[in-house]
Amino acid sequence: MKPYPLCLLLLCCSCASLKIQAQDNIIKSLERHETGCGTVIIHQDNRLDALLGAKYTNKGNAGETKVLKESGYRVQIYAGSDSRDSKSTAYEMEEQVKTLFPELPVYTIFKSPRWLCQVGDYKTIEEAYTMMRKMKQTGVFNETSIVKTQIIIPL
Repeated sequence: MKPYPLCLLLLCCSCASLKIQAQDNIIKSLERHETGCGTVIIHQDNRLDALLGAKYTNKGNAGETKVLKESGYRVQIYAGSDSRDSKSTAYEMEEQVKTLFPELPVYTIFKSPRWLCQVGDYKTIEEAYTMMRKMKQTGVFNETSIVKTQIIIPL
């Protein structure tokens, strides 16, 4: 087999990857319209965009804000059981974080079978580790760990 078709294929792939980087995500890049070429239409559930780092509107108490959801890290400061005591302890830990670190976002959630209290939205594990060290230095948060989860980045 001649190497020309292989070289042509590699050249096309490299040009396509440059265009993909300029797009929002891979799905949008596949749906581009170019003259003289075919058209690709993708029908999918909109929730799949969350897995690709798409932009969302977060509807909270303060109105609508644009956010980006993507994979990242948080510092977990509490993990309890499914009892009422664990729920109250998780919310107490949330209040302590808001007192000592008012700039940090705090997430108190129930993931069966545990109550969790997590802090921050960090893209890298190094950023999360830096915050975890600061929290341990206060002496209040001794049992902290870093967890990989979906984070929220305000735009």
